[in-house]
Amino acid sequence: MTATVFRKLSSVLILLWVAFGLVACGGFLPKSSDNRHNQPLSSSIQSGLRNMGSSPGEAMVIRIFKEEKVLEVWKRTTSGQFKMFKTYEICAFSGELGPKIKEGDRQSPEGFYTITPGLMNPRSNYYLAFNTGFPNKFDRAWGRTGSDLMVHGDCSSRGCYAMTDDGIAEIYALARETFKGGNPSFQLQIFPFRMTAAKLAQKASSPHIGFWRDIKEGYDLFELTKAPPAWDVCERQYIFNAAGGGALNPMGPCPAVVQNAALTAKQQADEIAFAAAVESEAQKAAREAAEAERQAAEEAAARARGEAIGGFFSGIGNMFGGGNAGQDPNVVPVMSGKPAPKPMPRLQR
Repeated sequence: MTATVFRKLSSVLILLWVAFGLVACGGFLPKSSDNRHNQPLSSSIQSGLRNMGSSPGEAMVIRIFKEEKVLEVWKRTTSGQFKMFKTYEICAFSGELGPKIKEGDRQSPEGFYTITPGLMNPRSNYYLAFNTGFPNKFDRAWGRTGSDLMVHGDCSSRGCYAMTDDGIAEIYALARETFKGGNPSFQLQIFPFRMTAAKLAQKASSPHIGFWRDIKEGYDLFELTKAPPAWDVCERQYIFNAAGGGALNPMGPCPAVVQNAALTAKQQADEIAFAAAVESEAQKAAREAAEAERQAAEEAAARARGEAIGGFFSGIGNMFGGGNAGQDPNVVPVMSGKPAPKPMPRLQR
């Protein structure tokens, strides 16, 4: 192999490696007899579901909270409402708080997604995985790009949510059994943090605050009803529980929504709390800025006093011939740190 051919081959391999790094967490292992995707639910998981009035085949919802690094699995119970079954620690996710914008930004997505059996990845490079479905209808309305954004095993992320192998094994099995129970999909809700008025006020200066307040309505509906809200997109924003049914034009006007008195009351209360919290955050920031300015002024004054005192005594020393006057400027006096010897009495002559 000539040096030129070797260099060309090396360049191709580097490009392939870079391309793989930019396509998030996709990839498949070769076909094998590995049956990891069919491992049964443990007896403790099955008994836990029974004890809460649910079963493996019942509907489920997954919620992810970035800042808290938590994934929640909710299952529908015999009451018809969903109840949280188990929480899993997220081992790693990519980027900052906020939605994914474009391919290669290594940002983990946020929003509402619908997971179908076709999005399950039984032969993932990361043990097991399911695709989030990014970009969804909302993401596409904003021209956002990205591919292979997964919830998977391992503890490494390039725009995905890594759950460790043990974690994804249980989550994958729960999803598989939900599909076997006749459910065509389950809802995946991804939030930057728990969507309280106080937390939103802390992030009020973020460029994503409008988006977060948009998806907060879906968060609130689930908190109130304990059932996944129907979501769609119109006017390039999420809409929940739209009246009339039918797919909406993501760029078109929004229809009326099914009114929920409890949601309206909560939204009004949260608006008041949000405004108060924003004012409180502003006052806190002003106090901190004033305190920092006061400390800086005190430190500057102390330095000025020290310099003035030093200059004063230096002037006195020079006036009386002190200091290093008349000495070689390269000679540095040595201080022993020992007390001076007591002078001897004068001799009588």
